[in-house]
Amino acid sequence: MTIKATYNAKRMTAEQAVALISNGAKIATGLAVSFPPALATALADRVSAGDLRDASIYTMLPPATSAAPILSPDLADHIRHVSLFHGGIERAADAARLDAEGPLLDVLPVQFHQIPRMLTDHVGADTFITTVSNMDANGCFSLGTDADYALALARSGARLIMEVNPAMPYVHGDCMIHVSDVTALVENHVPLCQVPALPRNATDDAIGAIIAAMVEDGACLQMGIGAVPDAVCAALMGHKHLGIHTELLTPGLVSLIRAGVVDNSAKALHPGKSVFTFAMGDQSLYDFIHDNGAVAAHPVEHVNAPHIIAQNDRVLSVNATIQMDLSGACNSEYMNGRQYSGTGGQLDFVRGAYASKGGRSIIACHSTAAKGRISRIVPWLDGPVTTPRTDTHIVVTEYGWADMKGKSLAERARALIAIAHPDFRENLERAARERRILA
Repeated sequence: MTIKATYNAKRMTAEQAVALISNGAKIATGLAVSFPPALATALADRVSAGDLRDASIYTMLPPATSAAPILSPDLADHIRHVSLFHGGIERAADAARLDAEGPLLDVLPVQFHQIPRMLTDHVGADTFITTVSNMDANGCFSLGTDADYALALARSGARLIMEVNPAMPYVHGDCMIHVSDVTALVENHVPLCQVPALPRNATDDAIGAIIAAMVEDGACLQMGIGAVPDAVCAALMGHKHLGIHTELLTPGLVSLIRAGVVDNSAKALHPGKSVFTFAMGDQSLYDFIHDNGAVAAHPVEHVNAPHIIAQNDRVLSVNATIQMDLSGACNSEYMNGRQYSGTGGQLDFVRGAYASKGGRSIIACHSTAAKGRISRIVPWLDGPVTTPRTDTHIVVTEYGWADMKGKSLAERARALIAIAHPDFRENLERAARERRILA
């Protein structure tokens, strides 16, 4: 058969495609922008009708609007939902059900770079549904914004059902799927979900300026999402020859590429290319990465593996946390007695950046939360340890920065108290003495 004939033979409606999924299936979905709305809605209809039983669905950052049907509380007793990383829709679902009936969602703790193996080897996901670009002349679809764990699942032998959306950018890199490997194709031309930039304030800009001052020309960047990373990017506009090797490609990083600040000329690994494993932002970002040879998407087991990250020199990694204790341990995923986000790739880049020659791993956060009522630097954590104290390198708040490496527990406590909000320093010092960290 010709490539086009193969495509046509596998093309069907969303309802026909999800009918191929068997009872007891373990279904993984595309991450974030690649979550397939038509397939998810058809799947929800089938579950609601009682035609699909004992199935599980594994998601990571699904968009609230397109994921709402399949993650509805009404279906909670009919399909098991496992979250790989909590976002807004998972937090809302948990809150709606937690008090009366227990958590709506199950949580699978896992470092981001291990998700492909976890889903294929340990969970045994047998179905993968995702959104892809239009097919090219060679019969290949690009995974577009999301190479992450998608490539491993698509090549694992799992049932592969793809939603073909012309709005999905055709991205270069190790992110191609051939039509011969696909079980079913569903065409659905809809706008991609967009994530508007969070407004920055003076605190964000103060932290951004502190971090930007640590960045050398020729450094290789990894940035998370949010106002602080955006502030860092804005403060880097005067730099030269920066590189990008990042889990998430954001509009802030794209602005550095557009401005010529990023040219990837100093990178040892993937020189000349801005490398990411997933992208999320506005339409301008999606337009920029479409058929752009200067950017490349690679699977997360490559991008986020610490030994891969370390192959570039002067890697500078910026991530956020919810809490840090006086020894430097970070809780970046648990708040108010419940799961708030997830492990994600924070520890991947904390370790990879520090292992890089001249690299720096930065944990950045506002000194307070809840409009100043709560200190983010605390005597002890309220949740799990996302980044162990032995891995934490540099900590930044709007009051300055502290290097944890080479410091004893007492020295760490003093350094962190010095960059805590002044309103909490006395209590933190008292707690450190009660815990016999300080004499």
